[in-house]
Amino acid sequence: MMMLFWILAIAGGAYAVAELSRRGRAQEEEKKPGALEILQERYARGEISKEEYESRKRDLAS
Repeated sequence: MMMLFWILAIAGGAYAVAELSRRGRAQEEEKKPGALEILQERYARGEISKEEYESRKRDLAS
């Protein structure tokens, strides 16, 4: 009975660590801006012209 307890405790701990790790990676991926957001930021900062912005926006839409 004691052996079963330790097996379940170790398995539960391993599952908890794996789940927390997976959730951490998922949150990191959500924080990354998409291509269109990056394009909008570059245009807002004046790094690219309106023509270049519109051209790249069309490219991303297709």
